[in-house]
Amino acid sequence: MFDAETACVVVVGAQWGDEGKGKLVDVLSERVDFVVRYQGGANAGHTVVIGDSQFILRQIPSGILHPTVTCIVGNGVVLEPETFFGELDELARRGVNTTGRIFVSDRAHLVLPYHKLLDAASERSQQLGTTGRGIGPAYEDKYGRRGIRVTDLRHLECARAMLAERVDRANLLLELMGSPERASLDAHVTLLERLAPRVLPLAADTGLLVHRAVRAGRRVLLEGAQGALLDVDHGTYPYVTSSNTTAGGAAVGAGIGPTAIAGVLGVVKAYTTRVGNGPLPTEADTATGDRLRELGGEFGSVTGRARRCGWFDATVVRYAVRVNGLTGLAVTKLDVLDSFAEIPVCTAYRLDGESCEQIPAEADALGRVQPIYEMLPGWQRPTGEARTLADLPPAARAYLDRLESLSETPLRYVSVGTRRDQIIEV
Repeated sequence: MFDAETACVVVVGAQWGDEGKGKLVDVLSERVDFVVRYQGGANAGHTVVIGDSQFILRQIPSGILHPTVTCIVGNGVVLEPETFFGELDELARRGVNTTGRIFVSDRAHLVLPYHKLLDAASERSQQLGTTGRGIGPAYEDKYGRRGIRVTDLRHLECARAMLAERVDRANLLLELMGSPERASLDAHVTLLERLAPRVLPLAADTGLLVHRAVRAGRRVLLEGAQGALLDVDHGTYPYVTSSNTTAGGAAVGAGIGPTAIAGVLGVVKAYTTRVGNGPLPTEADTATGDRLRELGGEFGSVTGRARRCGWFDATVVRYAVRVNGLTGLAVTKLDVLDSFAEIPVCTAYRLDGESCEQIPAEADALGRVQPIYEMLPGWQRPTGEARTLADLPPAARAYLDRLESLSETPLRYVSVGTRRDQIIEV
């Protein structure tokens, strides 16, 4: 994915999240200088497996496990400080030295306890399937111009005054939503006073750091969270997250211009999953879905929720190719399909009796589509030890060729297991 002229690449999910972006970022980090997380919050868990050790990173970029990589939490992220420092402390406990290698944008907005209370109260009525981590309310405050940012911790007296107004407003909203819970101003003030000494030494104009790195020809990876179909503008609205998960959000969330980006790698599973509510056109029947879930370990790394499972949907991926401008594709979890005799692949939809090759804007319409399947032969042989395409069974190679053709994007990587070394570079 990186060549002599490629200095800045975006890694995005091209389905509904959980595609294995953390592993791809970890693998690519071996050849980069900076990894920048550009949106989302502690609702996204990226899993990296090294040998027998598993690391789940919610806000810290997945490049942190490479000792020469500088990691940045960009301005587009909503930062939950306690979770962030919990991750840092856990990494230190496990022998990962992060000193001098991680920076947080001073323009990043904070997720505070009242955001979580509002999130829980809202979810009880809307039932959108949120994680309850306060991400949506934090983004609402950001765009409502009432957010509290990392830079505000430099002036705690002003931050306390801001908190008083925000907590009063949150409690009014909680009352209106019928929630018995209330936020405590004293608890919020105490929290900021305790966290400020840890956050501020890491705070920086990270957009400037990334800009200078790109200008100097350093290799930079921009790491997205969730997936294209959860983008607040381009996803299956209203069953979406609260940020722009697509590649267009990478420049904004990292603090650089779009012309700095040289390539976009889209990550997809060899099948499809989704967490929470909302349409999933290729969702498998209960028995097959349970089988895929068990084989793939399809449970949320943050929430533990079971993921809904189904077959590869080329209509979804082609849409993701378009809205992200994908220049390459990474297919993960090919090994999960090793035992299937036949594998359906959705090539298009039928909507209300008519052929449909695009994603409809209405979630209800997407929920009504009938997938048109093409049946491909399975290979029924293990693929976990393959390290080149030639090592794969012919039917597995044919399956990948068909996904590449349907997606209209060149295949760059294939993952055949959870470990760092279980990767094929095309």
